[in-house]
Amino acid sequence: MLSWLFNLDKKRRRLLDKAPAGPVRDYLAEPFPPSNTPIDATALLAMDFETSGLDAKRDHLLSVGYVVLQNEHVLLGTAHHQVIRSKRDISGDNISIHHITHDQVAQGATIPLAVEAILQQLQGKVLLAHHAAVEIGFLQQACINLYGLAPVIPAIDTMQLAKRRMERQQQPIKPHDLRLFNLRKQYGLPRYQAHNALMDAIATAELFLAQLAYGGYKKPPPLKNFLLRP
Repeated sequence: MLSWLFNLDKKRRRLLDKAPAGPVRDYLAEPFPPSNTPIDATALLAMDFETSGLDAKRDHLLSVGYVVLQNEHVLLGTAHHQVIRSKRDISGDNISIHHITHDQVAQGATIPLAVEAILQQLQGKVLLAHHAAVEIGFLQQACINLYGLAPVIPAIDTMQLAKRRMERQQQPIKPHDLRLFNLRKQYGLPRYQAHNALMDAIATAELFLAQLAYGGYKKPPPLKNFLLRP
């Protein structure tokens, strides 16, 4: 684990040398939070993407929502939701599931502007997401398309944390057990509107706080205990 964390920052510095001037270089120029930082003192960006599918190379982003989590507080003043403009048509299924209309997409932010804003928000922070592989995959693919490289992104995955906990307790795990709102229900958290990027980001932030609160920790553990493992 420690060697992986060292390699993470080593890769960041190596990519920084190759990155073109602009948003991705600015993001990579900011060091990651040290792995021994207490988790309550680590700045996190809870984020969720709504997408047209799960294949980052074939599908596209519909919207993004994010909010900062720090000092065990969800900073709602930082909450942001953005529909993303696309040249590709959105299907009827996407409209009914995500409640994003063609008019909203036409008036949304362009991919370059949306990705630039996300990278600015992520500087010096750790990504927090539920099933973080989706957010990492789509953001990295967007950066490849725009800047020619995929930035390294340290992340905490609330789904992986829940899975680890169940495995330690030798609980049988069914696929639906790890869904965001089913896990929230286990902690007595309220149900929010699903398939809205900002609401899912806030829901993820609250779930993580509940996971910390019920973790039985005598003092805040270090960041390295929570990072997404390869």
